[in-house]
Amino acid sequence: MCAVASLALTGCTRDTDRPHPTSPVAKAERTRQSPELTYAEDLRISDAEQHLVKQCMARHGYRFWEERTLTLEESRPVGYVQDDVRWARTHGYGSRIMAKEDRARLRNPNLAYRASLPTARQSTYDTALDGGRTATLLKIEAPGGGTITKRSGGCTGEAEKKLYGDPKTWFRADSTVSNLRPLYVGKLLRDQEFSGAVRDWSRCMRRAGHPYRDPNEARQAMREHGTRQTRAAEARTFAAETRTATADAGCARAASLKSIGKEREAHYVGELSAEYGDALDTYRRLKRAALAHAEQIVPARA
Repeated sequence: MCAVASLALTGCTRDTDRPHPTSPVAKAERTRQSPELTYAEDLRISDAEQHLVKQCMARHGYRFWEERTLTLEESRPVGYVQDDVRWARTHGYGSRIMAKEDRARLRNPNLAYRASLPTARQSTYDTALDGGRTATLLKIEAPGGGTITKRSGGCTGEAEKKLYGDPKTWFRADSTVSNLRPLYVGKLLRDQEFSGAVRDWSRCMRRAGHPYRDPNEARQAMREHGTRQTRAAEARTFAAETRTATADAGCARAASLKSIGKEREAHYVGELSAEYGDALDTYRRLKRAALAHAEQIVPARA
């Protein structure tokens, strides 16, 4: 029993034998155990940020439109593994959702509003929105190399500060954590357990009439069509997409691809905790704090 518990770092030993809270082992364990926010919770933070920007811009004498193009269901992210059969049956791989987003971007009322302002007012609009030329330049070295910069100021900076606290601390944590994937994704894709689950998925797909090696290949195959299609052609393309995506999701579920992938990803992220554990801890702490603030500002998206 103690051997199993020690592997999980729950501790069957005396207090003096437990990993120190700041040791690499303890950081790795916190990384594995800390729950990520759901996409619905992330979306609520984003909605709250937009609402705060709108309020701030109004105080500066400008209008600002909050973006609510997609429903909660449509906002669901489609990652490497998608095992929700019902969602796939309705939305495929999300091509119509992406088209809906593209149309909304082209009709963005904020861009049209800014363009309608006199030149002098456009400049003060920019300053009010994000600090313009007076914005603070934030900069960090990316985990995989290179430099990440961001200008922080105006109503956007004020909204982030209300949600996350110190802008520099949030930028450092967010930029670091958001750029960790290149450090481990190669290991994950070569991982014996994960690659075995991908092979199980591929065999399942082949039996279903969709001979693809991995989920990415299946998804890319559904994008190989002209950008301009007639309505009838688009309907046929989407029908093929939903058939493939539904089989993909069903096979992912049968192969336990998502659960295995999440467990193995957590393992490789945990290996980075000695160097990036503080950034991961800070990122999750600030995201939780931002969610608590967001829940007081906007309702959950329907």
